[in-house]
Amino acid sequence: MSREWFNQARFGMFIHWGVYSILARGEWVRLIERIPSSEYEALAWKFKPKNYRPEEWVELAQDAGMKYMVLTTRHHDGFSLFDSEVSDFTAPKTGAKRDLVAEYVEACKERDMKVGFYYSLLDWRYPAYFKGPKADPEGWNEFLEYVHTQVKELCTNYGKIDVLWYDGGWPWTAEDWRSAELNAMVRRLQPGILINNRSKLPEDFDTPEQRIGPPSDPNRMWETCMTMNDNWGYSAGDRNWKTVRQLIQNLVRCASGAGNYLLNVGPRADGTIPEPSVKRLRRIGAWMRVNGESIYGSERCPFRGGMVGLTTAKGNTAYLHVFRWPGREITVAYVKNKVLSARILATGQEVEVTQKGDRVFLRGLPKRPPDPYDTVIAMELDGKPEAYPFGTYVP
Repeated sequence: MSREWFNQARFGMFIHWGVYSILARGEWVRLIERIPSSEYEALAWKFKPKNYRPEEWVELAQDAGMKYMVLTTRHHDGFSLFDSEVSDFTAPKTGAKRDLVAEYVEACKERDMKVGFYYSLLDWRYPAYFKGPKADPEGWNEFLEYVHTQVKELCTNYGKIDVLWYDGGWPWTAEDWRSAELNAMVRRLQPGILINNRSKLPEDFDTPEQRIGPPSDPNRMWETCMTMNDNWGYSAGDRNWKTVRQLIQNLVRCASGAGNYLLNVGPRADGTIPEPSVKRLRRIGAWMRVNGESIYGSERCPFRGGMVGLTTAKGNTAYLHVFRWPGREITVAYVKNKVLSARILATGQEVEVTQKGDRVFLRGLPKRPPDPYDTVIAMELDGKPEAYPFGTYVP
């Protein structure tokens, strides 16, 4: 069941948020600028997110067509958004005076949104992390006890959690992190949870970052995580925003490989999501309301998108995602099936279908693309999509 919802979802929201949002120069600012611990940890008393309304985050995600969310409960800087018995560097014990994770979980559950926790194994506050288990075995064991305890807290104190999204395992091994022991504990506490592969164990799904790359094993679940600009955490000076067209086509590229797209937002320190992110998500949502059937629960389609785009499939329907609109006619080749009918999702227009051997001609199309980002043509087939091997000899 846990696999089923993940494969149906295809689209989720990643959220990078913490005290680094105050400095507004990205989530790695502490390490890159070599900020002393005392100086950095003082920021926690200024982190008072007066406009943090997680229900608005959830509503925005749902408006965009997203089916799950993953929040950074603690990033590499060591600041926990949740209450913890093994750390004072937490939101409830500093300026916020609130368990921000608890509020996020409540907002998700009230709106039937799947709940994901990001948790960084590493913590820049601990010298033992930099020294490693061999150079500082005593310090490493203390550090590891802290990490395992926090994961236990996350899996114990917030009810049912759907995703545990580890990060920061480098450069140490799964044995160093005692990942097998850690994840066995997680599964005892959260039997239906999905765990990513960043504890240095394969677990349930792969997580390529900032690139779209399906695993070689077609049965392996995967999810690409990407930013909308160049940073994960809020960066006031980063205006290198991807276009809505790029974001939608990235989503389609993931779905065409039976993968998910985890798209990031970096809220400001006050808890508000920057307007460029909001605008993009709302436009993606408008596209998804028309074309979502080609994304949710999609499978790999053996048909190539010809010279115009990509394909997805679901049951006996093949979806042609046209990124490069050619005009009145589109050709799809290597098709074994009989195409019974075709229609444009954006308009409902029926498309004229002609077949000659393995070649399918879609004719009578509008001169201009009905959708500015990706016009989807649904082709109803006489069975599940089947294709001849690509690149075979053409007489």
